[in-house]
Amino acid sequence: MSLLEQIDKARLPKHVAVIMDGNGRWAKEKGKFRIFGHQNGVKAVRDTVEGAVEIGIPYLTLYAFSTENWNRPKLEVTALMELLVSTINKETRTLMENDVRLNAIGDLKSLPPKCYRELEEAIAKTSNNKTCTLTLALSYSSRWEITQAATKLARQVKEGTIQPEDINEQLFASQLTTADMPDPELMIRTSGEHRVSNYLLWQLAYAELYFTSKLWPDFRRTDLQEAIIDFQKRERRFGLTSEQVQ
Repeated sequence: MSLLEQIDKARLPKHVAVIMDGNGRWAKEKGKFRIFGHQNGVKAVRDTVEGAVEIGIPYLTLYAFSTENWNRPKLEVTALMELLVSTINKETRTLMENDVRLNAIGDLKSLPPKCYRELEEAIAKTSNNKTCTLTLALSYSSRWEITQAATKLARQVKEGTIQPEDINEQLFASQLTTADMPDPELMIRTSGEHRVSNYLLWQLAYAELYFTSKLWPDFRRTDLQEAIIDFQKRERRFGLTSEQVQ
């Protein structure tokens, strides 16, 4: 029985979040510059997205570039932004063929103008696709997002449109960049690191975490399938006892 056949389509996570880690180490192992790893990471993105569509996962979010990544060497950042633009141009057709809607979260206005423009065009072009929503977290950090949400609520309190006692989990979540999608039920991180790196901290509160030693450029749809199978073997209790869940 193939990995795909082992997956119970009735118990799929609605939202899978991924930290794509290991591009630089992958390139270094091959005696190449870091950008070589990022370039080959695009293949992993393509196969993972197509794999998510094949399985039937409606939401997939990829951590593509954090706010902290701006502190990397300027040459690498510039190359990454150029790669992002070229990738968006090349992959839009693939998104259309797979009925995937592109979305993005983060401080998008901080992206280079050309990059932001290409991203907006691709988002508009794929806006009517419905099988899967692919969200790219770009110039994103969870602390930035939470701070932004708190600022919005503080402004509404100041303006008198809400009262402090009106603020609850639901209202706070509505101010996050992910307000229009369910929280991730599964978070995958590649490269063997065991941390969430300022990624979707609020949203991952009850997510199952899956870590693999594979470096991102080597990650393929079969690895995604293995993560889903592992997810389906876990008991998700949400604070209850096993007896209550059963």
